Amino acid sequence: MSIALIIIHVIVCIALIMIVLLQTGKGADMGAAFGGGSSQTLFGSSGASTFLSKATTVATIVFMVTSLTLAYISGHRTGSSIMQNSRAPIEQPASQTVPENDAQSLPEASQPAKADQTEKSSQK
Repeated sequence: MSIALIIIHVIVCIALIMIVLLQTGKGADMGAAFGGGSSQTLFGSSGASTFLSKATTVATIVFMVTSLTLAYISGHRTGSSIMQNSRAPIEQPASQTVPENDAQSLPEASQPAKADQTEKSSQK
């Protein structure tokens, strides 16, 4: 259902763009540029509505309805999520001290100084 709604939404969107681009603006005639005709009214002359203005109204209503419907569908999905299927991470306690067995495998620079080395350096 949502695929069909998306297809309708895209078609109406393209149609709305084309209909608006085909319409002429109010006051687009040469007389309006020099202060004549419909430029005396606030919003231009309001004659009988044309086919393009009616098509714009219908396309706008369909566009808004499909937009709201798609937003509602995407917000209320009942399908499973990726996060619902994943397991919780395993937490391991971090050790703060180095065990005695691992101290021998550390490089020389990271091993604690021995008492005899500190005595030699203090004698100098």
